[in-house]
Amino acid sequence: MSPLRWTCKGTRTLAEALSRQGFSVSANTVGRLLRECGYSLQANSKTIEGKQHPDRDAQFRHINQRVKAFQRAGQPAISVDTKKKEPLGKMKNPGRTYRRKGDPEKVKSHDFPDKKLGKAVPYGVYDLTYNEAGVSVGISHDTAEFAVAAIQRWWTRLGQERYPRATRLLTTADSGGSNSPRTRLWRWALQQLANETGMTIELCHYPPGTSKWNKIEHRLFCHITRNWQGVPLETMEIAVNLIGSTRTKEGLEVHAWLDEQQYQKAKTVSDTQLSEVRIRRNPFHGEWNYQILPNRH
Repeated sequence: MSPLRWTCKGTRTLAEALSRQGFSVSANTVGRLLRECGYSLQANSKTIEGKQHPDRDAQFRHINQRVKAFQRAGQPAISVDTKKKEPLGKMKNPGRTYRRKGDPEKVKSHDFPDKKLGKAVPYGVYDLTYNEAGVSVGISHDTAEFAVAAIQRWWTRLGQERYPRATRLLTTADSGGSNSPRTRLWRWALQQLANETGMTIELCHYPPGTSKWNKIEHRLFCHITRNWQGVPLETMEIAVNLIGSTRTKEGLEVHAWLDEQQYQKAKTVSDTQLSEVRIRRNPFHGEWNYQILPNRH
């Protein structure tokens, strides 16, 4: 019998299986023998990648080149994405905090969502140049309209002060979710932002299945999670304050704002509205790389 088949079930299970085949051995002996043979209990490791697009690495290089070009020109370059929705209430939040010994924070035994309290929907905008972020915390749905509103809020409250001479805005994003390039509402909402700011908005999307490489994931979201670990997100105010108080020794500064607007799910964009979008696609994978030009009447 191969140890590879049984180690995941524990030494006791293996010892019982061996006894049924006429061997008398204890679980401790089985464990010692397995260790001597170089085996140990191990969890699954997520290392097998799915089918990759042939231009995956080329798209990464393209994004890197565009970010550097914008930074050299003194133009804003941002990374955007939605963080996982967080149910509000007296619920367990992974992690630990310092408290008096024997006095842990008491939370609900079951993490069933509270419909009255709802969920916090954080959408982050991370400035790749200044290591600064603005997070809009929504109360309704994660839609393309909500995503563009978060970018607009970042520009109004932080971006335009940092980049007073900006004429272009580079946005790097995933290829799915509220900022999917296939979504009509995403392109139409970006057109409204371009019209209002007068900036050309350039989009570079990461290939499907590569969202973990989006800079915002490991430069912003992981630090927000660390900052509120072990703290129940009882109210929206607590969630917003914890996001806004996130700092790192590398100088990350985070600002957080509550977005109380109700965003409609599955909002349709007509062909007439879509025809107003001035989109210029890049010769290299125009479905991932394109510009939205402002309409000048």
